[in-house]
Amino acid sequence: MPQALDVRLLDVDELTSPADRARLLAPQLKALADPNRLHLVLLLAEGPRTVRELTDAAGMSQTLVSHHLAPLREQGLVTITPRGRSNVYALCCEALAGPVRALATIAALTPEGADACCS
Repeated sequence: MPQALDVRLLDVDELTSPADRARLLAPQLKALADPNRLHLVLLLAEGPRTVRELTDAAGMSQTLVSHHLAPLREQGLVTITPRGRSNVYALCCEALAGPVRALATIAALTPEGADACCS
């Protein structure tokens, strides 16, 4: 049975200040700040995967992958869907995949990343 998460995009009009928005966003950005977790999110931006698939693609142990998926789940950034004897992890919504890919491109040490960031 899929786990239901109450995920919604922030309605900027209902927040009174940039400080309120920052306070709400900071825990999610903190969850993404670890290089291993960001690697897993980038892999999930390509499509849903099992822990085994993430382990193989990321070159991390199963324990390490599970350890890093926990804060992403806690912040509602990834969802879990049971499939047989394993769980399939996916980004909470496609709306997250685009910005994550864009940030990775901007941050990349490539001419494309520099152009996207500085033009």
